[in-house]
Amino acid sequence: MSDQDTSEFQPPPPPDFPPQPTGPEVSFGETLTGIFFEPTKTFESLRERPRFIVAMIISIVAIMTFTIMYTQKIGYDRIIREAIENSPRTAQLTPEQRQQQIEMQTKPIFKVIGYVIPVIFIAVFFLAIAGLYLLGTTLMGGRMRYKQALAVLNYSSLPPVLLTMLINIILLFIKAEDSYDIVQAQRTGLVQANLSFLVDGKTSPALFTILGSFDVFQFYGMFLAALGLRIVGKISSGTAWAIVIALFLIGLVLKVGLSLMFGAM
Repeated sequence: MSDQDTSEFQPPPPPDFPPQPTGPEVSFGETLTGIFFEPTKTFESLRERPRFIVAMIISIVAIMTFTIMYTQKIGYDRIIREAIENSPRTAQLTPEQRQQQIEMQTKPIFKVIGYVIPVIFIAVFFLAIAGLYLLGTTLMGGRMRYKQALAVLNYSSLPPVLLTMLINIILLFIKAEDSYDIVQAQRTGLVQANLSFLVDGKTSPALFTILGSFDVFQFYGMFLAALGLRIVGKISSGTAWAIVIALFLIGLVLKVGLSLMFGAM
């Protein structure tokens, strides 16, 4: 009996170990610089080792650095006054009512909110768009985790954000203050890498928003996003571009709708 039991004994299967990364070994510093010069290699590394937190922080810091420097140079009160006086929502208000809104929105608590809200908005925006990247890739037959989608979004956004903010800061020092269009600069920055300068955002907000969306730096980011989705999500180039363009068009429709309600975006 014991011999029979011994002959029927089967050893347990070996334990399952999580798959080890097989992509190229790229350091954190090389990832940050490689997205500018070797994006294909960088996304191959991010497919195996998705990183996103530091890239998102760098983008937020860059945007807020320009915002704070611009606000300090122009003056918070002046920015609020220009925005209220040129907003379609306040066009029907009396001068006294507009002045009341200006006084309310220039209180210290609203200044603090004015600096905090953009940070929260940018973070929520990144999280939401990454979810749409994940959804689009999955629907198109690709394979991607949410962390990988965050890595694609943040690293595809990093180069255009840094370049745009750097040029904005340079222009902030070399352009005469009286040459700024305060309302337009507050909404789109000082860099005009699109055709929005052909129209007046105050009188044609929808057309201004459409022309402003066809931006050189935005197309640079779209190119990187399509490349990242193709490599990380393992989908075709055409499918990746379809996802990126679809999200671009959805965002454009939303921005045009908001511009008609609140003025040029």
